Amino acid sequence: MTLVAGIDSSTQSCKVVIRDGDTGALVRSGRASHPEGTEIDPAAWWEALQEAVAGAGGLADVAAISIAAQQHGMVVLDVDGEVIRPALLWNDTRSAQAAVDLLAEVGAHDYAARVGVVPVASFTATKLRWMRDAEPANAARVAAVALPHDWLTWRLRGFGPVVASPLGPVLAELTTDRSDASGTAYWSPSTGEYDLHLFELALGHSAALPRVLAADEQAGVTVELTSVTESGEQVWLPADIVVGAGAGDNAGAALGLGATAGDVVVSIGTSGTVFAVTDQPTTDASGTVAGFASASADFLPLVATLNAARVLDSIALLLGVDYDELGRLALEAAPGAAGLVLQPYFAGERTPNVPEATASVFGMTLSSTTRPNLARAAIEGMLCGLADGLDAVQAQGVSVARILLIGGAAQNPAVRAIAAQVFSAPVVVPEPGEYVADGGAAQAAWALTGTRPVWARALAAAPSVDFRAVIRAQYAEHAVVGA
Repeated sequence: MTLVAGIDSSTQSCKVVIRDGDTGALVRSGRASHPEGTEIDPAAWWEALQEAVAGAGGLADVAAISIAAQQHGMVVLDVDGEVIRPALLWNDTRSAQAAVDLLAEVGAHDYAARVGVVPVASFTATKLRWMRDAEPANAARVAAVALPHDWLTWRLRGFGPVVASPLGPVLAELTTDRSDASGTAYWSPSTGEYDLHLFELALGHSAALPRVLAADEQAGVTVELTSVTESGEQVWLPADIVVGAGAGDNAGAALGLGATAGDVVVSIGTSGTVFAVTDQPTTDASGTVAGFASASADFLPLVATLNAARVLDSIALLLGVDYDELGRLALEAAPGAAGLVLQPYFAGERTPNVPEATASVFGMTLSSTTRPNLARAAIEGMLCGLADGLDAVQAQGVSVARILLIGGAAQNPAVRAIAAQVFSAPVVVPEPGEYVADGGAAQAAWALTGTRPVWARALAAAPSVDFRAVIRAQYAEHAVVGA
């Protein structure tokens, strides 16, 4: 049995899965937490990776490894390979004005045509522009710019600051993949090239950028690395493990799910994402749909919403119930909740772009204002917000054969049942798993063998299509409120 390892270095934690490279069967796993905050010293990711690897029983028997990680994070290095300042993460919004400035200088249509996206605060380019304006001394020191998975992959291969790595600060050895590069706002999924003019417009000068690898390409191999434990110095990373290209987190999840053209993934986390696998690039000058690349040779148009599971958290707290009881209450009510509509903009909203909006409840009458109707309206409103995102993706010419519903909330029977009533395409719910880390493992197997693995993923549910037009129709009546 040949073993491969996949790593998910997310905002909250580092997860490691070790799988059979032939069947995809899970052998063992480990995890470690990351610090909270919107700017983090990358050293914390490196320490968490070592802890998670130890929790997974080590890598002594692993043949290949690949890292998927949070997108967009800005890791800036000086000529000695030292991290200049803590990495700004995707959820750091101080770069909002920088996005406005870049957009004013280039124009939305030109930006979308050149790199498939329109600048927003989360993208790497806007964070570089913020640093150029707010921290010019730091910006002037930048010799290379990397993303979280790029930096971690580089370190696995033995590169980094002189005092911490055997091979030293060889910046030309930085690598990335097309999925993560497409979230920078200075790399084009259509051309497969960096747009150096846009990069320098952001940072203010040229710098080294990671080489973009193909999905099946090897970044290199590991070098032996040790760590100090209570029992002395021990090898935690053996030499000569094949290192895959890596990926951004959403692309990693698509790979881990085995998603192909026609599949749309709807992820219900604290916030929500809707992304499709398609064989053609997309360009949306409105900025609603980000035209990312996938971790294969395809493309990954994506819509993000700010309000997903947090909607259910809020209403469950209001009703004094847990998730299970919220779901039970919701299923007591009829589709459409007797006209009660919850517009779920508790944290403002990104899709549509109404950052100052608030949540609202409409259709309250003496008969409609019941606990079951409010519970159902919460789930319907959350799903309708995601369905609006799906509409935006479909408006880019993307076809939808099925919807893969993932995230913790997808395990709630009421969410599954109501999703089948909100979405007109068939809904399937994969078994819970570490989809992003699984994508890393699949990519590791791909890099090792040259063939993309086909691993079966069991389904937790496949509710029958039960589309109820009333739900979307009455939600649409209030869609512009708060805009």
